[in-house]
Amino acid sequence: MPELPEVETVRRGLVPAMEGRRILSARANRPDLRFAFPDRFAERLKGTRVEKVDRRAKYLLARLGSGETLLMHLGMSGRFSITAEDISRQPGDFVYAAPANPVHDHVVLELEGGVVVTYNDPRRFGFMELFETAAEPTQKYLSTLGPEPDSNQFSGPYLAEALKGRRGPVKTALLDQRIVAGLGNIYVCEALWRARISPRRKAGTIAGARAEALAGSVRAVIAEAIAAGGSTLRDYAGPDGALGYFQHRFDVYGREGEPGRCEAEGACPARIERLVQQGRSTFFCPRCQR
Repeated sequence: MPELPEVETVRRGLVPAMEGRRILSARANRPDLRFAFPDRFAERLKGTRVEKVDRRAKYLLARLGSGETLLMHLGMSGRFSITAEDISRQPGDFVYAAPANPVHDHVVLELEGGVVVTYNDPRRFGFMELFETAAEPTQKYLSTLGPEPDSNQFSGPYLAEALKGRRGPVKTALLDQRIVAGLGNIYVCEALWRARISPRRKAGTIAGARAEALAGSVRAVIAEAIAAGGSTLRDYAGPDGALGYFQHRFDVYGREGEPGRCEAEGACPARIERLVQQGRSTFFCPRCQR
């Protein structure tokens, strides 16, 4: 499933295609995705202007001139493609996406300037919702989210307090979106390795220098992944059809049995191990992560 860096990559690709453009027509080609589309979905989108494309955790948020926000979640295989007849080309623009199977084109938005944004989702685990922007503080998907990893609210002291008293493993706790928004399995594994913290360690023991190290590692790994365009596992691709490159930098994720990179010279006598926590694979160095 795409994590925060992948969703941020998609957001950046959608910005030049959608922001400031009026939606001329909207079409949903089926009644539902993971959940049913909102009432009068296409009607409420038609004619309104996309003022801004935001992101919160793993959710994309299109702020509309109608006073509503279009919330979009990619699920496991959702992706956007953008085609344009006449769009200003600027560095970083994402246009002319690699085609996906049109059988799975579930939402099609036609915008000013000949821009067409298509949401394609073979597994249909993604979903879309419309809500009054002013009601965002109580919106069911957003109201309980913790701080973003790159926000001023996320710090070592915050993390120590949020994890205080938790008896479960720190790996599991970091996947709780109420503690920190947007983290997923891949980047938690990488951040724990960088902080030299065992995924088995009780969350409640993360305090002081250890909490500072972990918060810093989370910030760094997320920032680097965004800069690299995210990682690509199975179905994920950016809105320009391009794949991310951060997977080539994984230090532990998916490297079971390979040598560790913990030592200064890059070689560790231990081999990367894998364990399963709450049904998800965790990769770590058994020698250097404590």
